Amino acid sequence: MATKKANRLSWWMGGILMSLLLLLTFSIYGADRPLGASTYIPYFAGMIFNLDPEKYSYLQEIKAPGSWEGVLLLGALFGGFVTSVFITKTFRFTLIPSGWKQYKNNSVVSRLSWSFFSGFIMIIGARLAGGCTSGHFLSGMSQLAMSAMVFGGVVMVTLIISGRFFYNVKG
Repeated sequence: MATKKANRLSWWMGGILMSLLLLLTFSIYGADRPLGASTYIPYFAGMIFNLDPEKYSYLQEIKAPGSWEGVLLLGALFGGFVTSVFITKTFRFTLIPSGWKQYKNNSVVSRLSWSFFSGFIMIIGARLAGGCTSGHFLSGMSQLAMSAMVFGGVVMVTLIISGRFFYNVKG
């Protein structure tokens, strides 16, 4: 029985859609600033805990924070869900991806622990570089920002090294 090939958006269509998103984000009709998501976390925490921006220096550094970042994050989640369910028809819920099972183990705790740890290290690196991962990769690289290029290069080299080490791939 032949397996059904998943519908995929072509790379150039993804590029066009990302370009339109970035143009809208930078425009006066959009956010009028670069695309990024990490500033929403302190903004949201400030709203929940009623934090005074005058007392917290980081809250003062955020230029024009707003709920648009929360809408962006929810839109990315919703858009990914809609795309995987209705367009590519590849949606499946799993805590342990097949690659993890093949190269590591079947432990949910191990998978979630490593995911949290690696995500934590990556966001520390992104903040040290002056932004968040989405801000560096999307907005920063589209503007040819040096911090984004350095961050992207370090991430790619680290991915190759850790992939070979972590998955024990030879050759």
